Amino acid sequence: MLCRAALLPSLRSSGQFWRQTDVAGSHPCLLAPNLVLRNESARGWSNIPFITVPLSRTHGKSFAHRSELKHAKRIVVKLGSAVVTRGDECGLALGRLASIVEQVSMLQNQGREMMIVTSGAVAFGKQRLRHEILLSQSVRQALHSGQNQLKDMAIPVLEARACAAAGQSGLMALYEAMFTQYSICAAQILVTNLDFHDEQKRRNLNGTLHELLRMNIVPIINTNDAVVPPPEPNSDLQGVISVKDNDSLAARLAVEMKTDLLIVLSDVEGLFDSPPGSDDAKLIDIFYPGDQQSVTFGTKSRVGMGGMEAKVKAALWALQGGTSVVIANGTHPKISGHVITDIVEGKKVGTFFSEVKPAGPTVEQQAEMARTGGRSLAALQPEQRAEIIYHLADLLTDQREEILQANKKDLEEAEHKGRLALPLLKRLSLSTSKLNSLAIGLRQIAASSQDSVGRVLRRTRVAKDLELEQVTVPIGVLLVIFESRPDCLPQVSALAIASGNGLLLKGGKEASHSNQILHHLTQEALSMHGVKDAVQLVNTREEVEDLCRLDKLIDLIIPRGSSQLVRDIQKSARGIPVMGHSEGICHVYVDLEASVEKVTRIVRDSKCEYPAACNALETLLIHRDLLRTPIFDQIIDMLRVEQVKVHAGPKFASYLTFSPSEVKSLRTEYGDLECCIEVVDSAQDAIEHIHKYGSSHTDVIITENEKTGEMEVENGIEV
Repeated sequence: MLCRAALLPSLRSSGQFWRQTDVAGSHPCLLAPNLVLRNESARGWSNIPFITVPLSRTHGKSFAHRSELKHAKRIVVKLGSAVVTRGDECGLALGRLASIVEQVSMLQNQGREMMIVTSGAVAFGKQRLRHEILLSQSVRQALHSGQNQLKDMAIPVLEARACAAAGQSGLMALYEAMFTQYSICAAQILVTNLDFHDEQKRRNLNGTLHELLRMNIVPIINTNDAVVPPPEPNSDLQGVISVKDNDSLAARLAVEMKTDLLIVLSDVEGLFDSPPGSDDAKLIDIFYPGDQQSVTFGTKSRVGMGGMEAKVKAALWALQGGTSVVIANGTHPKISGHVITDIVEGKKVGTFFSEVKPAGPTVEQQAEMARTGGRSLAALQPEQRAEIIYHLADLLTDQREEILQANKKDLEEAEHKGRLALPLLKRLSLSTSKLNSLAIGLRQIAASSQDSVGRVLRRTRVAKDLELEQVTVPIGVLLVIFESRPDCLPQVSALAIASGNGLLLKGGKEASHSNQILHHLTQEALSMHGVKDAVQLVNTREEVEDLCRLDKLIDLIIPRGSSQLVRDIQKSARGIPVMGHSEGICHVYVDLEASVEKVTRIVRDSKCEYPAACNALETLLIHRDLLRTPIFDQIIDMLRVEQVKVHAGPKFASYLTFSPSEVKSLRTEYGDLECCIEVVDSAQDAIEHIHKYGSSHTDVIITENEKTGEMEVENGIEV
């Protein structure tokens, strides 16, 4: 059974923003690293379409689900001040910046069109100017100050515009050098809020960006913080967001350029439902328009010009303009090295902004419901849990027609799409006999579940009148991931119910109709004692890898499927134990003293009855002295009649003049009407073969010799 033995600050949101500035320059040279804009009416850009961006305008729908982000072609990455700068705000975080450039380059080389909105000029310039000030101190002052006093020498407060002027060229040179390592050219564009209020400058900006993208150049957009114009009127109410900071600049550019995705990197993981760092704080996975009423915004970050409220405002504006948005942490050392690529791959990183709100609960909410329901389930009497399982078994037979009809839909869709191999189609298929067998199995679980929870395993007297007991208790919330086997759902549900565990189920989409009705029947059975929520079926488009990251909500993961599925989940699980299983490379050994009547019946049943099962025969081992005997001929004739494709092992092939196709590997799980036949010299040889090539799943010896059988049993083989 699925039990374990047990003994009785304030919200500091990140908003890295640009100062509002002015710029003057010349028409950009596309090969130069630094680009600025000037209103050049003589040149005229009449051939460049002018884009007006009211709130109601959409250049296309934003992505509804994270999994669709992999299709993003044009992407803007906004790097806030806290991401680009060091903790002391004097200089750049070079390692972090190099990692970001590497990720952007990787996506650019995949054929995407990448743009960067960056901070960092002020911090880089501050570092340079402080260095210059120290160097400019007179030698006499340095000599008379003494070593300790020199260290404490006061540095005057540096004006931000001067820092920007000193740091702009160095920042761009750094980007240029980093992108060059990946054979990518980068070009800088300086903009201000005034550029978005001037129609001709907007046309120039739009045309320049399109031309750079056409030439496979990464535009690096920055504000010219060396000059600061008077604040422009806030035009948000007119349907156009004002460029007051980095985030609004990135949102404005994203919509202007019809961008598919805007990634806003900050120094927090995303949006939280309460102050980050507090005990109850939970990351908001998906944020919908209208949800901002339920969020409390805090102060701005240690650097930058704004806060999370401005960030959300810019993200929602971009979302309404047709651009998908993700706000994520770009400073965390464990994820910053792949945060951008993870987002584009659709992984659960940061907060994803979506206009499509699912009708049901999120997977996090389902896990919480399963935990609460599981605790109520564990509090029931053993007889009550058994009643639930008995009732579920009855429902499987009573609702047989509805179940088979739903399963028929799954089979028809799978056959129409042609995405499932024949073994998987067989696993997907349900039948009256399967449902009857399921019901019988569930009743057996119910009958044996009386002492699953609360059984005393060990009792130790520690001192007088003090005893220590080891008692079975539920594990908590189980996540069971299974492929195209809908019959797995009631089996696992019954085990979870018997052991008082909450259950989160993730089935294959090819069995969606079957899983839905089986889950409905499971919850109907649970409702008889008011614990309906204890078993939850994940219907959202959650990736398995994302589910494996819910370490605060899930206590154990159990994958039911191929060995590749098990390996993938073991690799993806972070901080959650995985109860994996081995491959189903099962052997049947026909001993020299085997019964003729038993052999063909056992081999037929183990291979042909349900070849897709994990305990089906995959390798048939035959004693060499049985070759060219009636018993061997009967086995071959039976396999031929059952249309089993035979592969010859190396030794077996050496005995034949014209042999079947030789097996590529003796460690093959066919899962179909296929098997390997190999020859062994003795029972001991068979044992060694099984230990070398088997998976310790299910292995059988057919013999009438009691001594040989005992030897097999000692080696863990059924007789």
